Amino acid sequence: MALIVHKYGGTSLADVKLIRRCAERIAADHQAGHRIVVVVSAMAGETDRLLGLARLLSSRPAKRELDAALAAGEQASIGLIAIALNEMGVAARSYNGAQLPIRTSGVHGKARIAEVGTQTLAAALDAGVVPVVAGFQGVDDKGSITTLGRGGSDTTAVAVAAALAADECRIYTDVEGVYTTDPRVVPEARLLPCITFEEMLELSSMGSKVLQIRAVELAGKRRIPLRVLPSYGAGNGTLITYEESSMETPPVSGIAFVRDEAEITVVGMPETMDAAARILKPIAEAHIEVDMIVQNTAREGRLDFTFTVHRGDCDAALEILDRELRPLGVADIAGNRQVAKISIVGLGIRSHAGIAATLFSTLSRAGIAVKLIATSEIKISVLVDEDHLETGVRCLHEAYGLAEG
Repeated sequence: MALIVHKYGGTSLADVKLIRRCAERIAADHQAGHRIVVVVSAMAGETDRLLGLARLLSSRPAKRELDAALAAGEQASIGLIAIALNEMGVAARSYNGAQLPIRTSGVHGKARIAEVGTQTLAAALDAGVVPVVAGFQGVDDKGSITTLGRGGSDTTAVAVAAALAADECRIYTDVEGVYTTDPRVVPEARLLPCITFEEMLELSSMGSKVLQIRAVELAGKRRIPLRVLPSYGAGNGTLITYEESSMETPPVSGIAFVRDEAEITVVGMPETMDAAARILKPIAEAHIEVDMIVQNTAREGRLDFTFTVHRGDCDAALEILDRELRPLGVADIAGNRQVAKISIVGLGIRSHAGIAATLFSTLSRAGIAVKLIATSEIKISVLVDEDHLETGVRCLHEAYGLAEG
């Protein structure tokens, strides 16, 4: 008898028929003798609907109140799943983030889980009840509802699995598993039977939408077996595991991309030892995440500094920089929202020569100019014009032979 955490995303809960299908899967595992905890997202489109309503009322809704509104989506899902399970004869009970509780930091919209209360969950499991937990949300030390950001239900599921020392965490979604790239862009993309936590972490951070990066990071840190499975049928999905030294890995395992990047350039920043810190510190204090960074060689005591942020943070970042840097006499502060990021990821990058050369020569032949470059031990990312994104992904997927068996 295993303790298994099931997580179902919004597309798996889009209507009553799909909710019943998820409940049937849960019931089958429960009736097989396993102890099951379920974590759910809001129904497909519900979070966007609530966000849209909030923005009709205010161009900048108060973050605390926005969290209170958005958390309602998951609360509806837990009640509906529990109703379906009870109707099937499986005792189930729903719990929101405050009821367990799931303790978080107080950063609204981007909260981080500090602790998952296990007493309530353990009591329910011991009584043969299936706990159905609201993902994406928690409660801070002031008792306010918080949310974890997009994809936060994945993180909730892994955190619950870690707190309970579960045998496995299964992420059920609308895809068969993790692919070499998005099949909607490259129809020849191949399903990966397994991938390392290290590679999955890079793919998630570079734009793969299958799993939230924080969920992968937590699962790897706590050594929680993690599997991505289709919610609509049978299949083994993709197992996310640890690297085995005896395993021969291909140079590149996958290609990720991000459409919603924005490029910000500060032109003519006075050259000082703390120039980069003076640019990035106020951005960090506003909880805006910075990705790629390039500082150009100074000329006549001035330098240019370019970095990328999420496109949704671009306006706020530009306002902050205008306020903080204009008094210093910078020549210009510009934002470019028509950019995208392509990343190649693979353990073999660190041990195979020519990987970078293949990337740049492939893009060059396709007439795609590279604006920025960032690297890690197993990843190379480039920033390109958004219009060239899909062509670049398709060319690179072919160049690295990712469609082959």
